[in-house]
Amino acid sequence: MNILIVSDAWLPQTNGVVTTMTQVIRFLEHRGHQVKVLHPALYTSIPMPRYPEIRLVTHAKDFKQSIKEFAPDAIHIVTEGPLGLRARALCLKKGWPFTTAFHTKFAEYANNRLPFIPVSWGYRYLRYFHRPAQNTLVSTQSLINELQDKGFTHLFKWNRGVDIELFHPKRRKDMELPTPIHLYVGRVSVEKNLPAFLNLPLPGSKVVVGSGPALENFKQTYPEVHFLGKQSGETLAQTFASADVFVFPSKTDTYGLVMLEALAAGTPVAAYPVTGPVDVLMTQSGVMDEDLKIAIEKALKLDRNECRNYASAFSWESCAQTFLSALAQIPSHSTKI
Repeated sequence: MNILIVSDAWLPQTNGVVTTMTQVIRFLEHRGHQVKVLHPALYTSIPMPRYPEIRLVTHAKDFKQSIKEFAPDAIHIVTEGPLGLRARALCLKKGWPFTTAFHTKFAEYANNRLPFIPVSWGYRYLRYFHRPAQNTLVSTQSLINELQDKGFTHLFKWNRGVDIELFHPKRRKDMELPTPIHLYVGRVSVEKNLPAFLNLPLPGSKVVVGSGPALENFKQTYPEVHFLGKQSGETLAQTFASADVFVFPSKTDTYGLVMLEALAAGTPVAAYPVTGPVDVLMTQSGVMDEDLKIAIEKALKLDRNECRNYASAFSWESCAQTFLSALAQIPSHSTKI
């Protein structure tokens, strides 16, 4: 099958969307499927205001030609940005079925950055964007319930996976910092609610891995915090394994793939009881509490072996299979542009 994927978020970005799609594509290609990704690096783009690592496509020369030459059997639109809109418009014009995914709480993120934009406006746009899709892939049941209450339909549950060979307790090393080590990994930006973690009076050390628009400001505001910058591969896996607790302060993430990576490395998770953590965490792998400090203190007492065992049940192969089963096949006679 020729599978076309259109995404406004792509490499070299490091986030849950990119990680999920690159892992899924790896398994699809291993199974003999042909996959083509249309992403901002292929076209003329500008940096997103206040978030320059995200590129917004302004002119997509040869967009239709690329699709024509590839002759897709199925089209999946990953994001609701400019490229996603182009793909959506083309599919509707040609009468092609397509699928979408709800990866990010775009309405809440937009409101965090631009408070004059009501959350209700964001969801109005998101309902408009996803309504024509045959399936909209959603990561958790609690998010499905939340979106259904907001008027979304044709939602399809799509669990995530984790690389249990890369993220492994065997990589645990002494970080040569006062313990316990409290770790955060992710974007350093306003929507991640990082001050809820960084402002806590905690013993030991606080470590932050990642980059983002708030990084320089946070470095100045929290000089006692160890900001390690962006990490990947074995370096990141070692950091996950070497921490004593992983702190996930976000209240707006739809899943939080980094929680699975921490658990696979044997590190327990502390979080708020919100969408994402409530679906990912079980009592043996993490603690959720409205008081994040209490969640951290309790999570430090969990069995690291239990965390690892729990994460081992999540497979990228299963994630890819679910993705494949959700795709909408385009009739072969209608693929001409």
